[in-house]
Amino acid sequence: MHIVRLSNPVAADLRGAAIAIGNFDGVHSGHRMLIERARDAGTARDAHHGVLTFEPHPREYFARNAPPFRLTNFRAKAAGLCHAGVDLMAVASFGRRMANMSAADFVDRILVERLGVGHVVVGYDFAFGHKRSGNVSYLRAAADHHGFGLTVVDPIREGDEVISSTRIRDALWQGEPRRAAALLGHWWEIHGRVRKGDQRGRTIGFPTANIALGGYLEPQFGVYAVQIGWPERGEIVWRDGVANLGRRPTFNKTEVLLEVNVFDFSGDIYGKRAQVRFIDFIRPEQKFDGLDALKAQIAADAERSREILASL
Repeated sequence: MHIVRLSNPVAADLRGAAIAIGNFDGVHSGHRMLIERARDAGTARDAHHGVLTFEPHPREYFARNAPPFRLTNFRAKAAGLCHAGVDLMAVASFGRRMANMSAADFVDRILVERLGVGHVVVGYDFAFGHKRSGNVSYLRAAADHHGFGLTVVDPIREGDEVISSTRIRDALWQGEPRRAAALLGHWWEIHGRVRKGDQRGRTIGFPTANIALGGYLEPQFGVYAVQIGWPERGEIVWRDGVANLGRRPTFNKTEVLLEVNVFDFSGDIYGKRAQVRFIDFIRPEQKFDGLDALKAQIAADAERSREILASL
């Protein structure tokens, strides 16, 4: 997959591509429908297909003090788009200039001049330009004027729910990773580097791989059945585990941390980039009166997680 920052010129052989436009946070089932339509349009034109996305996420620019909300960081989003078969990932920097750009200038400067698009794919509710002044009707007229194709994709549903990043976030905030996975089309994951903690888990018989959430959304705090993977000899190797996500009130901590106890593993993975899949919610985070009560509960949580994961 080619990753192109639009602050740099786009190579001649990548121009004329069929481009799906969006933030693609989570690379969910609805996003993949846009990508499939772009692939179809690119194949028909014998051209590349790809996406145009924005970094940072526009919501991070407009609501800088809001709590973290992202389903994927940039690295995870790029990995998801690559897995979806995207040829080209065009990344537009979202700052003051982009926020103040008119709908007409977005079409002229970004789509036509910078990318030279041959076809554009958007969702039914797509809006763009300063104060969201451009919409699907505006884009259709612009496509006719500039001579590029346009596909507008209707809402994609999972059962009675319209698939959207907002609904997926809501599911995770409510501690429903299976519902989030149904909307995503895959398990929700956190990607991050394993770091050393205070190593208290080793002293009570449950060592953990610790990962900070960074800019990721904070789902409901508690204990989850998880799978964790990290690279070994060029491939991601997955193992089962149980994780606590939260502030560890038993030890009076305040930082939000993901702590994964990896089943039947005693190696050293400090410093490795890991991926943690959230499979099921076991219980809310709680404060314990002492280490013995905590150890007993972790053992019960681990057993419950093994049962859940064995049923997949």
